[in-house]
Amino acid sequence: MSDTTIPTAVPARPTTQSGTREPLAPGDALVIGLLMGSTFLVLLNEMLLGVALPTLITDLGITPSAGQWLTTGYLLTLAVLVPATGFVMRRFHLRTIFLTALFLFIVGTAIAASAPGFGVLLAGRLVQAAGTAVFVPLLMTTAMRLAPQSRRGQIMAVVTAVPAIAPALGPAVSGVVLAHLHWRWLFLLVLPLAVLAFVLGAAKLRNITTPEHVTLDVLSLALSALGFGALVFGLASIGESANGHAAISPLVPIAVGLIGVAAFVFRQITLQRRDDAFLDMRIFTSRSFVTPLIVMVFLAMNGFGILLVLPLILTGALGLGTMAIGLFLVPGGAIIAGVSALGGRVYDRVGPRPLVIPGAIIWIAAIAFLASLDDTDTVWLYLAAYLILSAAQAMIWAPMTTMAMSALRPDLYSHGSAAFTTMQQLAGAAGGAVLISAYTIGSNASDTRSLDVAQTVSAGQAALTTAAIIAIGAVVAVLTLGKKSSTARAA
Repeated sequence: MSDTTIPTAVPARPTTQSGTREPLAPGDALVIGLLMGSTFLVLLNEMLLGVALPTLITDLGITPSAGQWLTTGYLLTLAVLVPATGFVMRRFHLRTIFLTALFLFIVGTAIAASAPGFGVLLAGRLVQAAGTAVFVPLLMTTAMRLAPQSRRGQIMAVVTAVPAIAPALGPAVSGVVLAHLHWRWLFLLVLPLAVLAFVLGAAKLRNITTPEHVTLDVLSLALSALGFGALVFGLASIGESANGHAAISPLVPIAVGLIGVAAFVFRQITLQRRDDAFLDMRIFTSRSFVTPLIVMVFLAMNGFGILLVLPLILTGALGLGTMAIGLFLVPGGAIIAGVSALGGRVYDRVGPRPLVIPGAIIWIAAIAFLASLDDTDTVWLYLAAYLILSAAQAMIWAPMTTMAMSALRPDLYSHGSAAFTTMQQLAGAAGGAVLISAYTIGSNASDTRSLDVAQTVSAGQAALTTAAIIAIGAVVAVLTLGKKSSTARAA
């Protein structure tokens, strides 16, 4: 891997006469702001059903393993479709992409709101996800193109906080809504906001890129769906297999998934020779891109997985209702926002290591402490551990994203953001599946729809212990980061 370094803190544009760094142009700020608001709205739905899972288990008569597909399936759809966003962003205007994606999200939200049962609800979630897929890569790529390099860490900290804050606040919003309204209102309340964003985008959003004449490779899309789909399906089946409910061994789809992903990678290497790849593999020639990506895989696995199992633990072990769980999770989003904003300023001055190394150590310690708690501990102790975990996660998330994207040439931004988002979503789907499986296995119950307190504590400790083991990978990866606050440009 190449590792030719350039300082990230050296301004790419001159400072103003007053000595302050160059601000975003008003038109650029409007574009980024509209994309941020819309991305926040669609990503809020990723984890919106986490708190609702106990309600949906009762209302729809499903198991936790089936119910987790309402979130895992959402993340899986993103992982399958996000690799295509590199092609989409090269082929179409920004405004066209934005309006089409938001229209799909609106349709999916309407389907979910009117769903008569689990199958239609899941279908609505998948259509929602199809619309959501392009938003994070589109936001990241646009911000990287428009942000002055001297303020890149600060701006990207705000931009990358959106994918962290929105899923964290999703369960909080869900808890507040479910305390007073039916679960359908989780979608009915989002619908007018999505329509408003669509209208604003149609009226205000301008195009900032020139489309290229590139062709859609159907085989790449098929291999992406087969590889990532089978891989996450196998991981999600582990818990059901342990209870004897899985139709086939999870090793079969996992093997098929690995073969599919390998074939997808080989296909991209072939296509990039004529500049037609869905995902240009040259982005992986830079260590300064790959190492942050590895860190983010572990971070996303736990970030999404813990948000799935924590409501189950708080309900079954501490007896919290949906309103209380919602209020429990709200401060986490505020912590992430504050730490991310502060971290962006620190990154511009000193680089990633002073943030991510202590952040990773605190993160794994907080998870391990959370795994040691049981029904005799107070909700305030759970909350303190969760807030420390959230702050530590924010210390890692934005610096790693900024470092990875800064390691690429501008013409590879769309591929880098697509790869980064794909791996985050795939890792989130896998993390949710793995932690739910650990929760199922740890309960020692044949029917996980109604666990007693002792079974819930056992299940929760098993899931969170698994999360602590996963976190070790992130700690090891951040310790390998270069000592200089620099990045490497992919060849």
